Amino acid sequence: MPLLKDLLKKIDWLFIVLLFSLLAVNMFILASASSNINSTDSLYYVKKQLLWVVIGTIAMIAVASFNYENYMKLWPFIFFGCAALLVLVLFLPEIESTHRWIDLKFMNFQPSEITKLALIISLSCFFVQNIKRIKSFGVFIVSGILSFIVFVLILIEPDLGSAMVILAIYLPVLWLSGASRKWFAILMLIIILLVGGLYYILYQETDAFTHKVTEPIGKIPLSPYQLNRLIIFIDPYIDPLDTGYHMIQSLVAIGSGGITGKGYGEGTQVQGNFLPAHHTDFIFAVVGEEFGFWGASGLLLLYLLLLLRLVWIAFRAKDLLGRLIVMGVVSMLTFQILVNVGMTIGIMPITGITLPFLSYGGSSLLLNMIAMGLVLSVSLRKNNIQMFDEI
Repeated sequence: MPLLKDLLKKIDWLFIVLLFSLLAVNMFILASASSNINSTDSLYYVKKQLLWVVIGTIAMIAVASFNYENYMKLWPFIFFGCAALLVLVLFLPEIESTHRWIDLKFMNFQPSEITKLALIISLSCFFVQNIKRIKSFGVFIVSGILSFIVFVLILIEPDLGSAMVILAIYLPVLWLSGASRKWFAILMLIIILLVGGLYYILYQETDAFTHKVTEPIGKIPLSPYQLNRLIIFIDPYIDPLDTGYHMIQSLVAIGSGGITGKGYGEGTQVQGNFLPAHHTDFIFAVVGEEFGFWGASGLLLLYLLLLLRLVWIAFRAKDLLGRLIVMGVVSMLTFQILVNVGMTIGIMPITGITLPFLSYGGSSLLLNMIAMGLVLSVSLRKNNIQMFDEI
């Protein structure tokens, strides 16, 4: 009992309050966003998401109970195990015309989701193990190869959104590890040139009349529809009935919400089913339409407070490993929030990245809760909590 009391005192309760406040908002918004999807049960998706909240909370507690320092011995098995799953999924039957999911009968498991956390753990451990030669070219190139392996495997599923998250994890962790600034700058230059080259090729391949890519481009492992999504956000009205439809409906929804919104459950774009994927990828547009500028700003403020608390936990960690793990989680969440919100307001291309803790989806929510378990594991060990450390 004394150990339990000590544990309860040293848990970061502000972090817990912020996290579960987001989950409560999720239930509230999802109840409106999904009420017209299932004709027999308006709360069908809320009930399923609540089940995943419970499962995710159990997973978070389990991960938090495991001493994160033990990953130093386990990270190769974690990394290559996830890489093997990414290879396996490519040979399984397609689901929704892609090789992203493994059908487990009770759910579709997406290996790319758990791979994000595997990469955070693996890179953090690798950099700490090689801290004495952290600025060497060898450390830089090996870390790049590890990230490139999973990046390519995810890209050929194809899943551009998750592949982008891999980059968003690798670059900040590489920088924070203390790796060579020279090699980091060269890598950033290469990435900028590759992205610029991709957009140059896209514009060269667009049809002069429709301004769309109509055929697959060389070895680029993306369909014309996915390639068009990368350029259509600049002017979605070029193709208002196909590639630009999602973004146009999202802009209409958010714009019609005004300052105060139309009211809970009163969003016409949502309730009329004009806005596609309004309970998953475009759930932020539901907030904008029903609660307006103030509601959307309040949600973003809640995200900001959570991210700032994670940064605070990172820089109070007892070692570099804990700091890198938590900042890897911060990088992952920040990128996903910025891209998802950006695509709903028309300043980012649509890539299928979900809004953390708010979009409906078991794999995504479970991943994020496990990530919070990693953060909690680091937070507890700074206070020398010994509970379950022998595991």
